[in-house]
Amino acid sequence: MTEKSKQAKNRRGQREVKISDHITGAEYANMMQVMYTREEFRLMFAHIFEPSGKVVGKVTTTPAHFKRMLNAMQESLERYEKENGSIQDIDSRNDSKIGFE
Repeated sequence: MTEKSKQAKNRRGQREVKISDHITGAEYANMMQVMYTREEFRLMFAHIFEPSGKVVGKVTTTPAHFKRMLNAMQESLERYEKENGSIQDIDSRNDSKIGFE
């Protein structure tokens, strides 16, 4: 794509998104922890495989963007369940506790 076509594309409201070189693929997470302050939300994703776990990603964002993320996830979940059927929620109280030291 030429620089001119990139500029024309950007004028139409589309954005070019670059992926950092250190991001090679996806990480699997089966646990997420959410923390917040007045100014930001922090999400920590981990892969728990008994008897241990590994943090695989962290995201910090603004409260307004966090809310937009929740709305987008809710819409995606609704579309998924419409296409694939209802997802049965599990009782997380039966999960074993894993601490991070």
